[in-house]
Amino acid sequence: MHNKQLPLIDLHRHLDGNIRPKTVWQLAKKNNIELPETNYEDFLPHIKITNNEADLLAFLKKLDWGVKVLSSLDDVVRIGFENVEDAYLANIDYAELRFSPFYIAMTHQLPIEGVVEAIIEGIKQGCDKYPTKINLIGILSRTFGVENCETELNAILAHKDNITALDLAGDEYNFPGDLFERHFKKASDAGLQITVHAGEAAGPESVWHAIEKLGATRIGHGVACVKDQKLMDYMLKHQIGIESCLTSNYQTGTIKDLSNHPIKTFLENGLNVCLNTDDPAVENIELKDEFNLATNLLKLSEKQITQLQHNAIEMSFLSDKEKESLRQLKI
Repeated sequence: MHNKQLPLIDLHRHLDGNIRPKTVWQLAKKNNIELPETNYEDFLPHIKITNNEADLLAFLKKLDWGVKVLSSLDDVVRIGFENVEDAYLANIDYAELRFSPFYIAMTHQLPIEGVVEAIIEGIKQGCDKYPTKINLIGILSRTFGVENCETELNAILAHKDNITALDLAGDEYNFPGDLFERHFKKASDAGLQITVHAGEAAGPESVWHAIEKLGATRIGHGVACVKDQKLMDYMLKHQIGIESCLTSNYQTGTIKDLSNHPIKTFLENGLNVCLNTDDPAVENIELKDEFNLATNLLKLSEKQITQLQHNAIEMSFLSDKEKESLRQLKI
């Protein structure tokens, strides 16, 4: 259980990994897109994790059907709106929703900048209706190569007033961060904050690179950090945060025994680490489930749970004034 006197915050939540199964089904019918099953219940295993996957890439394939049915920018607006609604229904007070414009656009060759505009519009519509505060993080999908990431970056920077940060996600092992140093310098120069998926499929060296060469102040997953005490010491000294995702790390095969997740070690080392969902619709979980896991399986204490929530406020890409407003929200 989480501390109800503190806000519920999700900093690592993929918008394009949280497309409702029912929405996927409905859009497929509307857009005349053939699905691998003719019965909705039979289709669910294609887009939801039922146990765990062999590796990260197998996990990521479960996300594909969600974007394959997005054949118009109106469809994209819809999933933006529904993501805000889902966060509200999950009692989340603040979320940073990340999305890959290229990934969303690619199946039906939607205009990439148009996708960014549609997501922004969907989020606006959701925030006009619901009180949950939302910020957006643009993703460069490393899996699709350097040139496509350049296109993606340009679309994100064209709307930088509505985007808080830049992330690098996808196939970490085969597309290492050094391919994208120029992209992240450009983003930093434009004033975007930086978070990077690192130490999930690759080792501590990937995290070092994300921090030292890409300018990351937060690391997505960062499971491999536990293998390098010098790295953890550096992250503590420089207040580099770790966005932990328990269920995701188990379902991708990154962690074999969830009860031994390194989040406990991160807390014991005083690191800024917080708890997040990653891809809630695909994982079939919500943030409250992650806190229940942390309490019941990992046996984190009330003090540690409270620390995770305090850390989420501190790690958020918000101004000091906005952070203070979050602290006061439940008082």
